[in-house]
Amino acid sequence: MFVAQSVASSAKLVLAKHKRLETVKSEREKLVEKHSKLNQTDNAKVVSHVQREEKDGDWIRHTIMLEGIDVPFIYRRKHNYKSLTGARVNLTYYRHVEEVAGIEFETMKVVRVKRS
Repeated sequence: MFVAQSVASSAKLVLAKHKRLETVKSEREKLVEKHSKLNQTDNAKVVSHVQREEKDGDWIRHTIMLEGIDVPFIYRRKHNYKSLTGARVNLTYYRHVEEVAGIEFETMKVVRVKRS
C-alpha cells in the first residue's frame, strides 16, 4: 500500500513539473511571436561572463560570450550576480548594432536570461 502511494505521489510530481515546463515554454513562445525581431537561444554554454559598473554607478553591465558565437551578449542589472561562466543558459535577445568611432559593432541586447 505504501509503495502504491509513493508511486502515485511521484507520478503527480512528474505531471506537475511537466505542466510547469509547458507553461514556461508557452510564455517564451508567446514573447517571441509577439516581437518579431526577438531571438531565442537554448542550452548555450557560457564561455565568459564579465560584470562591470557603468559610469553612472547605479547599474552593472553584464557581458556574456557563448561557445561558438563571436558576438557579445549584453544586459544590465542593479547588482552583481554569481558568475555564469561554464553554465548552460537560455537567452532571449535582440540584435543591436553600436557605432564606435565610425566602426559598427554587432552586439546582442539580452532581454531574459535563465539557467538551463
